[in-house]
Amino acid sequence: MAVEKDPGAARLPPLRRTDATQAEQDAAARAQRDAQVRGVDSIPAMREAIKEAARALPPFTHVPRLARLDAAAFRTHALAGMPFLVTDVVGRWPIVQLDMGTLSAQYGHLPVRARVGDYVHTAFAPDRAMQDMLLRDYLDLSTPVESGLPPYVGNLALRELNRLCHWPAYFDKMGPPRFWIGPARTITPLHCDYDDNIFAQIRGVKRIFLAPPHHDAFLYTREANPLLFGSPVDPEAPDYERFPLAHQAALVEVIVRPGDMLYVPAGWYHQVRALEFSLSSNRWARGLPLALAGQQPG
Repeated sequence: MAVEKDPGAARLPPLRRTDATQAEQDAAARAQRDAQVRGVDSIPAMREAIKEAARALPPFTHVPRLARLDAAAFRTHALAGMPFLVTDVVGRWPIVQLDMGTLSAQYGHLPVRARVGDYVHTAFAPDRAMQDMLLRDYLDLSTPVESGLPPYVGNLALRELNRLCHWPAYFDKMGPPRFWIGPARTITPLHCDYDDNIFAQIRGVKRIFLAPPHHDAFLYTREANPLLFGSPVDPEAPDYERFPLAHQAALVEVIVRPGDMLYVPAGWYHQVRALEFSLSSNRWARGLPLALAGQQPG
């Protein structure tokens, strides 16, 4: 389907293209800022401290479901260092009442940027294929297709929807909400972020696999940036001939349903696949990861 461009619509900022020297300077400045925000001297040292703390955790075998938690109870559970689901939070948000028709009618004018093509194998590349369009056009495009990956709107700020999401104050400081919209088979491949993460499932069902931070030794990981590492291992269909060490990774599946909120501690690997049309949102904490509470990595 051809997507018509609305000349009067707002536009997303252009994708940046920089030369190698400028990219190195930008990366150095960003690393310094990232360390300051998290209260550490070094992001690499923080990563290693998170992995070392994970080695002391009990075996990872399941993701528990917990009833609605206030901020104090959430932190008590989170300080244990393991992922868990919280129920009875997201279901109270006004955004839950939006069906896809209403989303298109009321917010279809918003500009979105969709991942297109083989965005799984290029997930962490700086030049992966993207397409700008209006939300209403994306919702028309994203009806299920027989083959190939459907386009995926992921990790996008949609400020107009923020007021419809009543986030609990689980962290002292959080980054802005990011939204994830897409039909069945849209996927974010296995990766980790080195920030604590709360992930709200608003509509639809997703399958998520998780693995502890120190199991990066079995996952053939590569650095996308100092706070983001990707893995070529597919937990749903692992290729043990190419990646024999993946046998040793503790990859645990959890099904996330409407109304669920998943806590993903900093450094935990996760892969996310939509099993049906889904609307999700997440926020990353901006501070020292809870796994390191009481410590100060170099």
